[in-house]
Amino acid sequence: MINEQIKDKEVRLIGVNGEQLGIMSAREALKRAEEAELDLVKIAPTAKPPVCKIIDYGKYRYELARKEKEAKKKQKVVEVKEIRLSPNIESNDLNTKMNSARKFLAKGNKVKVTLRFRGREMAHMHSSKHILDDIAKELEDVAAVEKAPKIEGRSISMVLAEKK
Repeated sequence: MINEQIKDKEVRLIGVNGEQLGIMSAREALKRAEEAELDLVKIAPTAKPPVCKIIDYGKYRYELARKEKEAKKKQKVVEVKEIRLSPNIESNDLNTKMNSARKFLAKGNKVKVTLRFRGREMAHMHSSKHILDDIAKELEDVAAVEKAPKIEGRSISMVLAEKK
């Protein structure tokens, strides 16, 4: 809220240079802001009494936007990469898939390993679970199992995350 939008009877006023000017009526605070040719901005509306500051509102919004943008830059978006396998995969193919999983984990991504079943393979779902266990055991030096192997329709999935 700025200037005339502030309807509180009393506000705690902070001056242009950050000095405390005390508790006063909102009208008096608005007069002081107009004398300084700046805006009266409500900084902490939940405080008792609300805290208002005399500042340039445009500059204040710009600073907030810049801080928000800076915070976004420092965020790391973790992607979930998926590796799909079939139950009759050969060991060399499995090693290739594990190497790619290692690369994904090294980049800080999570890896979802999915074992997909088609047709008659559905009858032997439980006997193929050992493939996911082997992958987890092989990658345990760089990854931890975040979500244990679970049957989801025609597939069994597990999620691996980088070890901290």
